[in-house]
Amino acid sequence: MRMYDLIMKKRNGEVLDEKEIQYMINGYTKGEIPDYQMSAMTMAIYFQGMNEQETLALTMAMAHSGDMLDLSDIHGVKVDKHSTGGVGDKTSLALTPMVAALGIPVAKMSGRGLGHTGGTIDKLESFTGFSTAISEEQFKENVNRIGIAIMGQTADLAPADKKLYALRDVTATVDNMSLIASSIMSKKLAAGADAIVLDVKTGSGAFMKKEEDAAALAKEMVKLGKGAGRKTFAVISDMDQPLGFAVGNALEVKEAIDTLNGKGPEDFVELCMTLGSQMILAAGKAESTEQAREMLQGVIQDGSALRKLAEFIHAQGGDEKLVYHPEKLPVASMIEEIPAPQDGYIQHIVCDEIGMCSLILGGGRETKESEIDLSVGLVLHKKVGDQVIKGESLATIHGNSREKIEAAKERFLNAYTFSTTPVEKKKLIKGIIS
Repeated sequence: MRMYDLIMKKRNGEVLDEKEIQYMINGYTKGEIPDYQMSAMTMAIYFQGMNEQETLALTMAMAHSGDMLDLSDIHGVKVDKHSTGGVGDKTSLALTPMVAALGIPVAKMSGRGLGHTGGTIDKLESFTGFSTAISEEQFKENVNRIGIAIMGQTADLAPADKKLYALRDVTATVDNMSLIASSIMSKKLAAGADAIVLDVKTGSGAFMKKEEDAAALAKEMVKLGKGAGRKTFAVISDMDQPLGFAVGNALEVKEAIDTLNGKGPEDFVELCMTLGSQMILAAGKAESTEQAREMLQGVIQDGSALRKLAEFIHAQGGDEKLVYHPEKLPVASMIEEIPAPQDGYIQHIVCDEIGMCSLILGGGRETKESEIDLSVGLVLHKKVGDQVIKGESLATIHGNSREKIEAAKERFLNAYTFSTTPVEKKKLIKGIIS
């Protein structure tokens, strides 16, 4: 088999078979196929596309390119949740303890953030001493003992995807449905869960800006999951404005704790309920969505979800007292209001610009080596559809540098559009695919 022949085959719009795709991925992972040939192949795929069988074969080849995590030692149906990412997305912080409190094992691999905010791991490190650098044995033991563990992604998990994504990133071939779906799902399949619930975001703060593209990606990933023998569900949710009110690491942790105390923002609570219901149904613990929602409300009302979060933080070396005293989490030295420049209604928020404000303040990474300031960020007070009076606070800004605060304030105000007439509030859940 020659890579040259496979490139020509795909360039001419023909279908690659499973063995050809395995040869290509194995050879590229081992360094036997050079970047320039794989670049030609990804460009051919970009223009000619891949059918369902090719996309599944690519996903499975990348999933098997490194270690496949074996979670068979963990009792029960293991359900994983994945978000395509957005601004203020702290869902895992509240949702995983809610689900674990119902006896559904949560064995999750998470990453650090690169861009406007930290990832789940960065946010969890707001708890002094917390670490995701645990062994696979400790990871499994924690899930069996307390029902929940989160560890950092290992280099040996789907290494082909890591290598291929870096190449696509510099060759303008990121934006292809088969390549995006196989990239996400190869890592999820390698992580070993029995069932996968996907949160596919759409809007100005999401990778998929258009709703129809988000729906197409969700359908593609659900097909891949089922083709690989995993129960897979997808929720399409709005990311045309930040999720909840808090944007920034420790601020988002506080909002997740508020949510577990029954005081969370309406949109964030709704997303946790929707995704959580799908996770419970996937685990076979409820007969209907209504029953699943009641179960989730129950673990918030009786405090068991909050206790589960504390148990989880303690098990991974963190100070669990901060769960009950979130005011002791990292706090910025300068906290100021951003006043509304006019009367009216909030018409639109350029969501990813709010994320950039957090990055300017130091709450995200511009490079892999960047140090994150866990204390900085914003807490919004007005979102789309809300009425505002001139001088009223649109948001509270948390920072540690006068220069950065002023730059972030200016960018924040430019992200808001006002209307003189009432504006309809956005629908959060756009669809569920099962």
